[in-house]
Amino acid sequence: MLVISRRAGESLFIGDDVEVEILEISTSQVKLGIRAPRQIPVLRQEIRITAEQNRAASQHVTSSAVAQLRGRLTRQP
Repeated sequence: MLVISRRAGESLFIGDDVEVEILEISTSQVKLGIRAPRQIPVLRQEIRITAEQNRAASQHVTSSAVAQLRGRLTRQP
């Protein structure tokens, strides 16, 4: 892991297209501003982990379970 010290108002570049700027520093938080092309996803770690867990869980669902759920949903008023 590369560790870089920066102050509020300073930034760093990742490659040619991604800039990370330190917007604000407090005792318990650092606010970052990220400039990146729209095609580059920028996700918080917890969102990425949840998405990966959802993908993995969806691969274990059987077609009969999906059919059963579909039946329940279509019968509701």
